[in-house]
Amino acid sequence: MSTFEASQSNNPRLQAAYHAIPRRNVTNDSGALHSLGIPPADDRDSREFVLSRSDFQIRLGNGADGQRSNVSMLIQRMYAWRGLLTHAPSRIDDQPNQLTLIASRGTTMFGTLTLKLDSDEGLLADELYSKEIGAARKAGAKVCELTRLAIDPAFNSKEVLASIFHLAYIFGRLIHNKTDLFIEVNPRHVAFYRRMLGFRIAGEERICPRVNAPAVLLHLPLSYVDEQVDRQAGRPDSGARSLYSYFFNDNEQRGLLKRLQADPSLIAL
Repeated sequence: MSTFEASQSNNPRLQAAYHAIPRRNVTNDSGALHSLGIPPADDRDSREFVLSRSDFQIRLGNGADGQRSNVSMLIQRMYAWRGLLTHAPSRIDDQPNQLTLIASRGTTMFGTLTLKLDSDEGLLADELYSKEIGAARKAGAKVCELTRLAIDPAFNSKEVLASIFHLAYIFGRLIHNKTDLFIEVNPRHVAFYRRMLGFRIAGEERICPRVNAPAVLLHLPLSYVDEQVDRQAGRPDSGARSLYSYFFNDNEQRGLLKRLQADPSLIAL
């Protein structure tokens, strides 16, 4: 089950710094990639970051013991802050068919989100909602899920959330061709996910044994995300209430996708 740590709060300082970053069209020139905060594949000094802004960076969890421990401690701290079991997500071990995104500022890790692709082992959400997810599979859906969302509210902003969600979309949809996304959330966060990202309720409230708290299964057709990215992405000043307006614009998305596809080690699961 994922948590959403003070997700509806904003940090004006982060927003101001983010909007101050110049945006340029993507070309084949590596300097243009840098202007978007996208490290070129041959940039050895910065390739650990998938995305680098002036006020935050996002990297892929690389399986290092120290990094796994830091992610685990962040999740424990955010779960405990919400009154959930702190031992449930205790250690993040390497598992097939999943990747972890890590948001940081300098040496401070403040956010994480894990994307898990369907496999013979199934999804974590199958523990409570195997019937609902199984029905989607039988209908031909290629499913994936988001888990272990934890963001320190001191660093939270719509830009950070949009960036980490958009990267998960790029990996799940554009690279691994998944069609449907599921997530388990606390009932009090359902309204946010419906309003800001378009999730739909797919499974009734049940107790999640991993955190000993109620959970609701949400579902998002990724074709819907395709449409919202086309219509809204890169226009945070448009007045739209959706989180999609804070997603990367088309040039940035293409630049990120090209960067990731150029380095198979980044996209292999």
